[in-house]
Formats: sequence, C-alpha cells, structure tokens
Amino acid sequence: MLRWVAVLLLLAGTAQAEEKEKEPSAIFEIGGAGEWALQEGRFSLGPTVAVEFEPIKEWLEIEAGMTSLFNSGRPEWSADIIFKKPFTLSKTVEFMVGAGPEWNMTTGKVAAEFALDFMFWPTSDRKFGWFLEPTYSYSLSKDREQSLAVSVGLLIPIP
Repeated sequence: MLRWVAVLLLLAGTAQAEEKEKEPSAIFEIGGAGEWALQEGRFSLGPTVAVEFEPIKEWLEIEAGMTSLFNSGRPEWSADIIFKKPFTLSKTVEFMVGAGPEWNMTTGKVAAEFALDFMFWPTSDRKFGWFLEPTYSYSLSKDREQSLAVSVGLLIPIP
C-alpha cells in the first residue's frame, strides 16, 4: 500500500513539474500603436515592443515597454511600466487591468497610464497569441496633456 501511495505522489509531482514547464518565464509583445492627443487632436502611429512577466501568479503581472510614435515625420519615444492584475476569462482569453508611470523620452514629461489588456491565445498550448491594449494617459506636467491609445500585436512566449 505504501508503495502505491509513493508512486501516486511521485506521479503527481511529475505532473506538476510538467505543468510548470508550460508556463513561460515572460511574454514578448510586438506590434503597432496609435495615439490620439485629446487637447491637440493630433493622431500618431508607430511600432511598440514590450516584455511582460508574472512575479506573483494570478495576482500581479508587470509589463515594461517602449513605443515610437510618428506625427509629421518626427518620432516621439516613450517608455512605460504597467502593473497589472490578471483575470483568466477562459483557456484562450486573458484580461488584465493596470496602471503605472509613462515617460516621454522626447519631451521629458512623465504621465500616469491606465491600461486594459486583452490577450488571445488561439491554441491551448499557447505557442503564440495576439493582444489588444487600450490605454489612457494623463500627463503630470503643467499642461496636463491627456491621450487615448491602442496597441495591437503578436504575443510570443519566452520559455
């Protein structure tokens, strides 16, 4: 009897180890972004990249990203760190809500950024996916600039 219990415990431990191996250490995001400055009415487009990792499972995800937006041919670089609370809606859909600081490297302005992040995984093995992330930014400088943005792109798990 003790042998069977030991075998079952060993198999359960192996199954948990295999399940943990399926979890990526991080997720690389690459895509495009569009931003609308609310006061100026200006619209900008450009590429965006980010890396997301989960330091506290099912409780906290941290995303660090960079975006280069072009308006009238002039690039505007920004970087952000967003702290998100994840919610698993199904085996193939995740939703996160978060906030964090954003730094416009071109102007030197700092803003508070609020984000909703939708991740879609077309297969259960999660070899790739895509994301949709609308954001709202509120500048902490004197001009109190506000903007709405949306990013969309590819998710690539990093083992």
